[in-house]
Amino acid sequence: MQLYQEQHIKIYNSLSGTKELFTPINEGHIGMYVCGPTVYSNVHLGNVRTFMSFDMIFRYLKHLGYKVRYVRNITDAGHLENDADAGEDKITKKARLEQIEPMEVVQRYTVDFHNILNTFNFLPPSIEPTATGHIIEQIELIKNIIDNGFAYEVNGSVYFDVHKFNETNEYGKLSKRKLDDLVHNTRALDGQSDKKNPQDFALWKRAEPQHIMRWPSPWSDGFPGWHLECTAMSTKYLGEQFDIHGGGMDLKFPHHECEIAQNEAAKGQSPVNYWMHANMLELNGQRMSKTTGNTVNPDELLSGNNKFFSKAYAPSVIRFFIAQSSYRSILDLTDDGLLASEKGFYRLMDAINLLGSLKSSEKSSIAINAWKQKCYDAMNDDFNSPILIAHLFEAVKYINQVKEGSESLTSEDLNTLKETINVFTFDVLGLENVTKKDAGTDKLSGAVSVLIKLRQEARANKDFALSDKIRDELAAVGIQLKDGKDGTTFSVN
Repeated sequence: MQLYQEQHIKIYNSLSGTKELFTPINEGHIGMYVCGPTVYSNVHLGNVRTFMSFDMIFRYLKHLGYKVRYVRNITDAGHLENDADAGEDKITKKARLEQIEPMEVVQRYTVDFHNILNTFNFLPPSIEPTATGHIIEQIELIKNIIDNGFAYEVNGSVYFDVHKFNETNEYGKLSKRKLDDLVHNTRALDGQSDKKNPQDFALWKRAEPQHIMRWPSPWSDGFPGWHLECTAMSTKYLGEQFDIHGGGMDLKFPHHECEIAQNEAAKGQSPVNYWMHANMLELNGQRMSKTTGNTVNPDELLSGNNKFFSKAYAPSVIRFFIAQSSYRSILDLTDDGLLASEKGFYRLMDAINLLGSLKSSEKSSIAINAWKQKCYDAMNDDFNSPILIAHLFEAVKYINQVKEGSESLTSEDLNTLKETINVFTFDVLGLENVTKKDAGTDKLSGAVSVLIKLRQEARANKDFALSDKIRDELAAVGIQLKDGKDGTTFSVN
């Protein structure tokens, strides 16, 4: 018997605005799609928070015994500035500024993305497709939408006809926006004169002569619209209807709204049963922004090389801090918050490491099975990690009481306590067993991670002399780098 048969999950569905009992389309199997990064810069810490939330969800579903196909894409084409239908492709702009090929930009920042996620102990998704690898599927999807009367071609570009779609469907049902309000609040923008209406969005854009990333299509040499790629890739690998679609709150409109419209226009049915959105990450009570300088990237947080925080923090401390807030809540990243989380994290690790020295008794004075179910109840309630952590600290109290002799546990209950606290701490929350004594090692890991990143950038810039120097000087002090398909790892001799 699988655990999912006795543990019943409720998920907050953004589409309905309520918590709903989760019932997968196919018993025992789950299809989950999460919008991945646009790889034109180093991964943003707010994005890490979103991906970390879905990593925890992925881990819990797997723990319950579900066979999960988790698809998280890489956007390497078609994403224009300010998420608009006009302007410059973000990747092409970065390539022009740095005088390198667009796919060099993609490679550099895809490697950075994987390195950061590996540092934070993420599980890899089942499939990680790229937009450029699915151009054919996107063209076929556009053909279907045109054939069904919901798109039109103008001067080599193809646009989705929002008003036509809204005659028989509901555009805006995810974000709870009405088309009439969108019309009223939309101002005319340059470069959108080809559209019938400003609310229409691009399915295919004709490439200007200077545009490097382009593909042939029945309409023009061009590139796909940003919204289209996720529709094509999610349905290719998960089917025309699948269980869960996730992403950041900022993607709800227009990106996810457009995904729903595209699917309904092409296939005549809504693609997803449960829409999930992770909320934003703030820094010291304000929105993170490169423009204002109120931002910190993951490397800077791990190394301590920043102006906001008093010290470097271990990856598991940061992960623990993020898990102490619901994925649906705005999370404020502060030094005081991280310092408090660090103390709590090491207290939890110390208690777990005490478990091996505890002695069992003939009788239990603690209801361990009831405590165990409370841990499941927390995760079953829309993956409520803060409540789960509160229950883990109940177990910390039990462990210390048993050690002191004021409470007792039978051998069976002691084993249940050990197994449960380990499962939820390491398998579900994805933390790693690090103690204060290992803090120096964590700082070393953070420093080496920064050097690995600098070496990757040197290689991307074809500065092989600097790349080799970093590798050789680390080797001289006993740190060996190993390059693999998933990035660079290191070992200490």
